[in-house]
Amino acid sequence: MKNNPNQFNDPTLSNPTRRKLLIGGASAIGITHFLAGGVLGMTGEALAADLPTSNLLGFKGIAASTADEVVIAPGYKAEVLISWGDPLVNGAAAFDANGGNSAADQEKQFGDNNDGMSFFPIDKNHGVMAINNEYVNEQYLFAHGGTQAKSLDDVRKSQAAHGVSIVAVKRIGDSQRWEVERPSRYNRRITANTEMQFSGPAAGHPQLQTAADPSGLRVLGTLNNCANGKTPWGTYLTCEENFETYFGTQQTDYKNTPEQKRYTLKANEPERNWSTFDDRFDVVKNPNELNRFGWIVEIDPMNPESTPIKRTALGRFKHENAAVTIAKDGRLVVYMGDDERGEHIYKFVSKNKFDSANPANNRNLLDEGNLYVAQFDGDSNGTPLKGTGRWIALEFGKNGLTPENGFKDAAEILIFTRKAASHVGATKMDRPEWITVNPHDGRVYCTLTNNNKRGEDNMPLNAANPRPNNVYGQIIRWSEAGDATGDNFTWDMYVLAGNPLAHPQGVNRGTPNITADNTFNSPDGLGFDSAGRLWILTDGKYSNKGDYLGQGNNQMLAGDPQTGEIRRFMVGPKSCELTGLTFTPDYKTMFVNVQHPGEEGDSHFPHNSPRPRSSVLMITREDGGVIGA
Repeated sequence: MKNNPNQFNDPTLSNPTRRKLLIGGASAIGITHFLAGGVLGMTGEALAADLPTSNLLGFKGIAASTADEVVIAPGYKAEVLISWGDPLVNGAAAFDANGGNSAADQEKQFGDNNDGMSFFPIDKNHGVMAINNEYVNEQYLFAHGGTQAKSLDDVRKSQAAHGVSIVAVKRIGDSQRWEVERPSRYNRRITANTEMQFSGPAAGHPQLQTAADPSGLRVLGTLNNCANGKTPWGTYLTCEENFETYFGTQQTDYKNTPEQKRYTLKANEPERNWSTFDDRFDVVKNPNELNRFGWIVEIDPMNPESTPIKRTALGRFKHENAAVTIAKDGRLVVYMGDDERGEHIYKFVSKNKFDSANPANNRNLLDEGNLYVAQFDGDSNGTPLKGTGRWIALEFGKNGLTPENGFKDAAEILIFTRKAASHVGATKMDRPEWITVNPHDGRVYCTLTNNNKRGEDNMPLNAANPRPNNVYGQIIRWSEAGDATGDNFTWDMYVLAGNPLAHPQGVNRGTPNITADNTFNSPDGLGFDSAGRLWILTDGKYSNKGDYLGQGNNQMLAGDPQTGEIRRFMVGPKSCELTGLTFTPDYKTMFVNVQHPGEEGDSHFPHNSPRPRSSVLMITREDGGVIGA
């Protein structure tokens, strides 16, 4: 639905009682009216004049860029640590710039399209990084340059480039720079064919059983590993996102089941044609294999012999990341977003408490607990961009989650989490992406990246998602009532992204902390450093025209949670996404990922490569100081 310029002059807004009713949720369209007539109707100059200056952000913001290179704030340096195809495991072949590496080669090389990641220190000079490899750009992966596999060998190579790369690193001398350590016992690849196990309430359920695994306890591989989490006991959580894109069938008259449709399976038109050559991904021949993906997988990066575990208590959906925090009473809380238009925000609260003295006692904390889904309501006093909310338990026998309503047991609630969330009335959000917890006050932040379907019949506006055809996205935040385990929360909007260059007034201008100097769209990656700086990474449109005029390539920014100020810190090369975020313990080295550079055929990143290569960037200050300070 396009914006109607006349809607912002609705005379009903002169009636305070009517205004309160609209914001409270009786008319979502009224929210948009209210926003446009309030602060978002002011000029950019008036908004900027009211912003306090941040003392937390110690770097000079930079201009947008459309160059095919990394541009970073003055006084900083960005270098490539490792790129797709670089040798990793002992005996790995060198990268073939012509695409000639085999599947066996790729199994020992760094994977493609690196996304979420975490740094695990060994000592002050050594560490291990766990790095997601979300998917592949087939036109660069295959020597033939096609966008689909042409053989089983192609499929195996693609599968080998997916998953997770475990990378040992070491400090270079006394500097803040690091390099990959080769050889190292820690270096390994976890791929779409690595053996894993299920744990938790759904493990062994009939919906997870296949002919190859009648027990429903063993599964091969992990797919579309988007973002991540890190546990207090030193393990890595990798999140399976768009898993359905790998499944299909050659049966032309096949009709999706309701459960498959809920996860947007397109069996007759899969994004990737693995099912043509690998029967495991054929939904007719192996209908339950699809149910074995869409989970959070726990990996021990410090034990190369360990088996990854899919933790079913955390639910099955298109997981973006997993933000882990310890509640005041010692229980573990995991916040999670389901990255699709109109999907939901979840949290898991463990049954048992974290035991810092005995790390081994924490290994099964993620197997027992309660899963909740969020419902966001508007402010009762009619104030826009804030409100209250509650967590609704996804518990068998409660809130209508019963056999009579299609849930046979507790495991089915976890296997078909989306169905359960919809049944209990969870709020449809604008693509929940990364979630992060402020280390200073416990407030939780979530990127809602965009939603061009918002405002249509099946996705009406609501208080937390107030803009139709939301092409810019927003960052919402909430404070739990009393503790992270609480049932209720209050929320507000940290930023509505927008573009004052393209829209000087109105809802697409953005909130006051959006200016001509920091305009961006589609916030995606998100994370705090120890000082409380909020780092924002984008995965959006980079046409630099129309709605995106002056925004340039995808970028990384930093925000002050107190003042609201946001500054642009770094811009990536052409047609890439900037994603992933992790630091060394002293916060003097930051690692960020450049994903899918040149997806439009317009990049030679890095190092003028004939085939653009996703890469991990190592960012340091020229004076050796703390990043961002």
